[in-house]
Amino acid sequence: MDKEFKGKVVLITGGSRGLGRAMALGFAGQGADLAIASRNLESCQRTADEIRAMGVQAQPYSVHVGHWDELDALVEGVYKDFGRIDVLINNAGMSPLYESLDTVTEALFDKVIGVNLKGPFRLMANVARRMQDSGGGSIINVSSTASVSASPNSEPYGAAKAGLNALTRSFASAYGPLVRVNCIMAGPFLTDISKAWDMEAFEQRAAVSIPMGRGGEPEEIVAAALYFASSAASFTTGAVLAVDGGAH
Repeated sequence: MDKEFKGKVVLITGGSRGLGRAMALGFAGQGADLAIASRNLESCQRTADEIRAMGVQAQPYSVHVGHWDELDALVEGVYKDFGRIDVLINNAGMSPLYESLDTVTEALFDKVIGVNLKGPFRLMANVARRMQDSGGGSIINVSSTASVSASPNSEPYGAAKAGLNALTRSFASAYGPLVRVNCIMAGPFLTDISKAWDMEAFEQRAAVSIPMGRGGEPEEIVAAALYFASSAASFTTGAVLAVDGGAH
């Protein structure tokens, strides 16, 4: 893309590890400055240091995506430090384990909805208006194939991500044409989360249930994010793109 993003500011939640880190490094490689946000400030700082070594600016921010007041403070902080947000990536998510549906507590359910749906809603509502007032921008949500398929052992997560798909379309309508809002619907990726998986069982399932026959590598999400944020996607908004090896 020949440094199309040089001087642009990208805010990414969950940006210090996994898919978020891969996307952050991808945008930095295209010349963008990065605002890296997650609950773990030390982890954000490490990723920011990596990005600065690439010759662009980066700032770490500690935030709980499920808390609206912290999100508002995050946005204020980024505008104070950078003066703008050109791309917002709602990547942070969580899907805690539970023994059975009847053991899901109200607190757990609310926490999953808060991080995966409520937080992205608030960030989009806060940032999209500012983008609109300053001439435009791009918002990218990171959803999951659990939003369109049965999601055993992660039903609240799947429901929240289905809501994020819906918000993508609604915000695209509400803030177009200046602000484009799209969604990457991710399948199983081999991030640090996958270290807790039974990989032998996963590989056996993948061989028969995923056309590509494997899980994705974090770097394989990057091109989709760069596309959605770039001028190449100037007529693309409200889209939900599956990057899942055909799993769904």
